[in-house]
Amino acid sequence: MVEKHGQLKNEVFVTNKTSFYRLLTSPRFYIVFVLFQVFFIIFLIYRWDSEGYNQMLVVTNQQMEEVLLNATTENCSLWNSSNPVKIPLCPIISPFLVGVKTPVVDLSIEWEDVFAKYDVVRCNGHLKPSSCQARQKVALIVPFRDRYGHLKVFLNHIHPFLMRQQLDYKIYLIDLDGDILFNKGLLLNVGFLESGKEYDYDCYIFHDVDLLPENDHNLYRCSDQPRHMSVAVDKFNYKLPYVSIFGGVSAMTKDQILFVNGFSNQFSGWGGEDDDMFNRLKFHNMTLMRSMDDVSTYKMLKHKQSHPNPKRFKLIKTGMERVKQDGVKNLQYEILKRNEFPLYTYIKITI
Repeated sequence: MVEKHGQLKNEVFVTNKTSFYRLLTSPRFYIVFVLFQVFFIIFLIYRWDSEGYNQMLVVTNQQMEEVLLNATTENCSLWNSSNPVKIPLCPIISPFLVGVKTPVVDLSIEWEDVFAKYDVVRCNGHLKPSSCQARQKVALIVPFRDRYGHLKVFLNHIHPFLMRQQLDYKIYLIDLDGDILFNKGLLLNVGFLESGKEYDYDCYIFHDVDLLPENDHNLYRCSDQPRHMSVAVDKFNYKLPYVSIFGGVSAMTKDQILFVNGFSNQFSGWGGEDDDMFNRLKFHNMTLMRSMDDVSTYKMLKHKQSHPNPKRFKLIKTGMERVKQDGVKNLQYEILKRNEFPLYTYIKITI
């Protein structure tokens, strides 16, 4: 009886061992195991993306805050000093880049929350890395009129984007007297002139307030030729609408802007000034550069389309006849207001 009982225990053990082996080698087990891994990875990505980005990553990451954003009010005097402290050049590719980041569009965000996140941006909105010397000094010129809802979202997104690229930068909002029809080209010219008066910028980025870059490998720098940067926008299914487009986001050096006499001042109302600029570049035998469309991707904030300028096609057609008399070198304006806010400089003008 004892032998039978022992034999029975041995058979049960062997049977359990066999069943466990069959379970491990079963296709169903591998399917369940793979699905578990997939869901676990998705959970980790979702948690990182929602928490890390909503808290804006830059401010919550202690290493970045100490190494990249160690900006204090005392640093302002160093930045403006004629004998700045010698520090090494920043790497060509910043180590803080993260690649594609879906912009967080939260129109309900409060101004106080935006300012609180970026209290490291001081010196009237001017920020530069403290551990290395930025390779380019960049002025971000934003033509503006009454889009404060978009502005909150834009600032909430663009500051960490520029910080991760280790740029020496400042944002300028250029507004026009409300009694005058909006003129984007004129405002871009004013932004170029006014920003150049206070700092020796290497690069000027002309940027619509409703466009949010999605990939920080889209470097906000200038090159030896003018750059059109907003190549792939979600509104246009991430395709270039037409070959001669230069609007949205573009980058030019001081010499390039002066060489073509900047933007035309004649395009009041929506549209035409960017196509005219493309013609100016072509007229002066300059080459338009564009990054790959999988890098230069943007999300466009929804807004009501402005009334188009009915004269824009005629102005584009005759633009090169007046290129020397119509531009940044032939501009007269008066500054009505200039406010230095923590995250940007606001300039309002009249003509």
